[in-house]
Amino acid sequence: MRTRSTRLAGTALALVLAGGVGAGLPGWGDNARGGPDRDDRHHERGRDHDRGRAKNVIVIVGDGMGIAHRELIRLATVGREGDLEMNQLRYQGWTQTDPADPEEVVTDSAAGATAFSTGVRSYNGAIAVDLDGDPVRTLLERAERAGKSTGLVTTSQVTDATPASFGAHVADRGNQSEIARQYLEETGVEVILGGGEDWWYPAGDEGRWPDNPPTDPTEASKGTAGNLVERAQELRYRYVSTAEELADAPDRGRLLGLFANEEMFEHVGPASPLYEPSVPLRDMADKALDILSRDRDGFFLVVEEEGIDEMAHHGHAQEVIDSGQALDETVALARDFAARHRDTLVVVVGDHETGGLAIELVDDADESGEGEQAEEGPFTLAGTDLTFTVDWTTGGHTGAATPASAEGPGADAMVGVRDNTDIHDLVLRAMRLGRR
Repeated sequence: MRTRSTRLAGTALALVLAGGVGAGLPGWGDNARGGPDRDDRHHERGRDHDRGRAKNVIVIVGDGMGIAHRELIRLATVGREGDLEMNQLRYQGWTQTDPADPEEVVTDSAAGATAFSTGVRSYNGAIAVDLDGDPVRTLLERAERAGKSTGLVTTSQVTDATPASFGAHVADRGNQSEIARQYLEETGVEVILGGGEDWWYPAGDEGRWPDNPPTDPTEASKGTAGNLVERAQELRYRYVSTAEELADAPDRGRLLGLFANEEMFEHVGPASPLYEPSVPLRDMADKALDILSRDRDGFFLVVEEEGIDEMAHHGHAQEVIDSGQALDETVALARDFAARHRDTLVVVVGDHETGGLAIELVDDADESGEGEQAEEGPFTLAGTDLTFTVDWTTGGHTGAATPASAEGPGADAMVGVRDNTDIHDLVLRAMRLGRR
């Protein structure tokens, strides 16, 4: 993820459309794709259910996922006649993403996630702190105070900006070892799964993931807060580092899983681009749900797919598709869980747009960009012989709007969502925890 961008896209009018509000705008609104007779098991619940209290909340973040990214994933994986799981959530719309940064108009992931987690717009690099650097209580912390279990799952470092903004408070997102310490000793997150083991061990102590791996020789332990894996074990976390260990872990108690030195894929170095997480995002989310759902008071879970952002930064469209498909499979898991547990709110959002992605016709005369921003393709429209190309306008973030979708208790409140901070307010109201 990047903390700086030189590109400013036009300000987007953000509006979530639901029910009859979206008439005349295909693809948006309540069940807009396919009409009222569409065969969708998740739409049997009715609007009264959407206005109940959310005992459980699953927030799924496609890091760097703009509206064009979501369309790219759809075209390449299910084509014209299919639809993504994330497009089938009852309420569909988009949000503005600009931060309150005094120097920059385009957000980074820290400010974007802080808006989601706290309802406060802050500066780029801020982790759940306001413009003065003061901590602001997060949705996850409110859930903990209400007696709910909590979890953070990501294909990035578990201490990277998006999960960190829900479970810690630091003025600089780069302070990842302090973020890890706060997860354990202050916030008490029950389930922590993802990459970034290097931040949990001091230099010279390589942990279970060896220093300087051939896929990226620059990776090595560099923690600044002592051996935090040992500290986690002292606090009765079970530690796992492989898919097999995760599968064998009990479906109860505290769980820490670190499945890579840094991110769980390669976007730089001799092996890049490579989107092959040692543990699929869906599997991590599935284990988290198994554990957290045992809490009679409910749970709050954040799940992030980081690959969309990082691959878009480097102009790797096929890996954007691959990671987007992994995200959508995880959304399907969450929807299936919510179908069995009707008091569960599912929210799917993008924190910002990365790359200025454009889907274009194949045209040799229209080649643009160079290096990582060069046009890519052709890609095949799923189920057809038709092809298209993907073009990039930047290696950084843009100010474009991002998609926001939800269903379950409280999801009908997404009508009128405008700012990314409204996502926080929607979830807070749905849990009925107040601002205490």
